[in-house]
Parts: sequence; structure tokens; C-alpha cells
Amino acid sequence: MNIPQQGLSKEEILSALRSFKTRDMDWKGGRVWGYTYNPGAESAEVTGEAYMAYLTENGLDPTVFPSLLKLETDVARAVIALLRGDASAVGHLTSGGTESIMLAVKTARDMARVTKAHITAPEIVLPKTAHAAFHKAAHYLCLKPVIVEIDPATFKVRAEDMERAITENTILLVASAPNYSQGVVDPIAEIGAVAQKHDLLFHVDACVGGVHLSFMRKLGHAVPDFDFTVPGVTSISCDLHKYGYAAKGCSVIMYRNKDIRRFQIFACSDTTGYTLINPTLLSSKSGGPMAGAWAILNFLGEEGYMQIVNEVQDAAKKLIEGVNAIPGLRVLGDPAMCMFSFASESINVYQLADEMAKRGWYIQAQFATPLTPRNIHISVTRGTSRNAEALLADLRECVETVRSIPPIDSGNIRTLVNAALQSPDPLAAFGQLAASAGLAGSELPSEMALINEVLEALPDEVCNMFLVNFFNELYA
Repeated sequence: MNIPQQGLSKEEILSALRSFKTRDMDWKGGRVWGYTYNPGAESAEVTGEAYMAYLTENGLDPTVFPSLLKLETDVARAVIALLRGDASAVGHLTSGGTESIMLAVKTARDMARVTKAHITAPEIVLPKTAHAAFHKAAHYLCLKPVIVEIDPATFKVRAEDMERAITENTILLVASAPNYSQGVVDPIAEIGAVAQKHDLLFHVDACVGGVHLSFMRKLGHAVPDFDFTVPGVTSISCDLHKYGYAAKGCSVIMYRNKDIRRFQIFACSDTTGYTLINPTLLSSKSGGPMAGAWAILNFLGEEGYMQIVNEVQDAAKKLIEGVNAIPGLRVLGDPAMCMFSFASESINVYQLADEMAKRGWYIQAQFATPLTPRNIHISVTRGTSRNAEALLADLRECVETVRSIPPIDSGNIRTLVNAALQSPDPLAAFGQLAASAGLAGSELPSEMALINEVLEALPDEVCNMFLVNFFNELYA
């Protein structure tokens, strides 16, 4: 696209934007079981109007827009209270879970530089199931991630394994409530005790579960303690644009006290320009997500959230039981909330995801690891809960369809991948193999099963390198 010589009309612009969405999945119809969290039409309208009312206001300087300081403080304090923090706990709004996690890791690094200055090669200890954002943070901030394997039966990390991974260079422990992949909560209380024993910071990633699990607890569900009531927990991340049903671009990073939080804040008066003070990563910061979050918290209220949690948990229970009742499928672990995954020993779940996509459903494939089988992830939300029966009906039919079509020869794929890895230029050879599977150039593939087979067969470092190259070609 070039900037037009003359501007287009409003209708031309909006018509073009609508046309761009013709290939997007039908998230408003409740057929996308990941990425989107639809609160319903009325809630979305309130959030949208609040968002647009603050679209241009900039959170960079609270002396210019003190209303944004109030919005951010109100929302952060509400979430701190929900996660049972006391008056000493503090927090900020961020653009999402990745920024919240990045800040928690950055805070641990900068605090260690002052309080544990002897550490020159800092490490963070995290379960294999921890979100990739922790790896990203370690990569950006020049830290070493120390990965701890999980219990293959429960998909939780063991506290004793976390403790064994601690070295003289450890600055932070990480656990999830719940982990995204199987929706199970790590043993937060036990890991908190380990953190206290070794005088370490301990971050709980409650990006997906912080709001939902808290309201489950209020409703009387058996929810393990994962929040600030656990001694040893020093920071928590909680996304409002997930199960808080706020507009995209809003998460909360919280700390037990200001003594820890001060290592998050950046200030610079070293230039000829204005003095820069950033509590979070961003400088310019739209007030839209803040206002949207403030609006949805106040519009739904505790009663509204508890009604949603009841509806969603009922649908999740129906789906888990329904999936387990389909011959050949089994739900992995014991999900703590409305997120779960399922595997199969008798059919290829990648082919199953493609067959479901042909019927307009999006369900999320997850690769196998040495301790976890390849599987399909489902996130149940308010927007998708009404379609539980419809999803199960199509899932049953698609399982039978996959049984009737030729299976992908996984062994042959691994042989081809191993041959490519032995070539003089492994990345180029693999690129040719991936292209034959349909992953090349700047076009998005229509089916993913064969591509997922190829990617799963690769060593992680080679897979990551290829995906970097592919996305480097995909975008302008």
C-alpha cells in the first residue's frame, strides 16, 4: 500500500477494513476457542465506549492527565484486593501479560544487582509449562532460564525439583496459576516456602487465571491458594483482557510492597529533552485500555463476574466430560478451571484440528515434548460457552472423519527431517521440506497438520530459527 494522493472517504475506509476481515475466524459467533474473550454484546458496548472516550489521552505524564492516574490506581487496587493483597501491595497496568512478565523479571534482575551484587550470571528457575514470555524476558534481559521438568501425570512442577534447580546464581522462581497448556495450578504454597527458605523472589503467573480462579473461590469451588495469601509470593501478573473480559491491551503487574516495585520504575534526566519517568515499559500509553478495564469491572461487578464464571465452568465441565466420552480422546491432567487440553493415541490430533477448521472451528494444536503428548488446547470463555454441545457434536464427527482418511506418516516425516538436519545447510534443507508441507513465502497456509508434524520433529532451536525466518518473510 502507498499513502493515497487524496484521502478516502469514511465509508471507503470502513468498507476496506471490513473486507480485510473476510478470512478471519468467527470469534463473535463463539467458534474460536482461544485468543479472544467475548464478554457479550452489552458489556462489549460499555467497554468500547469507555475505551474510545480515552483513546487519545496519554498515560506518559500523570500531571497532564490525572484522570489516567485515577483509572490505573483504581483498577490496580481492585485487582490487588481480588488477589487478597494487603494495603502494602502495589501494582500497575500494562499492555498485556508479556509486558507484566517482562517487568517482573526485570525487577528481579535489577533488585539482584543491588541486593546480591556478587551474582554476575543471573538465572531464573521456571517449569517447562511456564509461558514463553519468561523465555522472551530472559532473552531480552540477558538472563539464563533454568527449565524444570514437570510431573507427566499431573502436568505440575514439583516443588522439590524447583529447589534442586536453585544455584548461587538464582534470582527468581516462577510458577503458574494455572499453566496455559493444561490448565493446572502449580503447587504455589510449596514453592513459596522454597522461595522463603532461599531468600528468593517468587513470581506467580496468574495472567489467565487470576480473575477467574478468584471468583471460583468466592463461589465455593476448591481453589488452591495462589495469590498474596501465600507466604513467599512477591509478585503476580493478571491479565484483565483475558478472563477479566476487558478490551485488549490491559494486564496488571503486582508486587507485595513498594520496596520491590521501585526496581521496576525507570527514570532518565540525562538528555536535553523532558525528564522521562516510566513505571512500566511503555512511554506513550493510551488511556483506552485503562478506561475499558475500569468500565468492565464496574459494569459487571462481583455478581456479574460470578454469573459468568458459573456459566463458563458449567460449559467446561460438559466439554471435559464430553471429550473423555469420545472413544480415543482423553483430557490431560485435572484442569483447575475452564482451560484444558486433550490427546489421542488412536488418531492424529493435528488432522483433527484441520477437520474442525473446515467446519469453522478454531482449536489450538500444541506440540509434543518428551513428557507430554501432542494435544489440542481449549479455552472456554463466556463467548464460546453457549457452543459447548455444538463443538462436541462436530468433534465426534470429525474424529470419525480422521479415522477414515489416510494418516500422516510421522515416522517418514522424522526421517526426512533428520536427513535435512544432516545436510550441509540444514536450515535451507528444512526450508525446502517445510515448503513442500505448505509453509513458505508470504502466504498463510490453509491446513496445518503436515506443517505441525514437520515442526514438531525439529529440535527446538532449529524450529525457532525457521519460524523467525518464515515470519521475517511473512511481514513487510
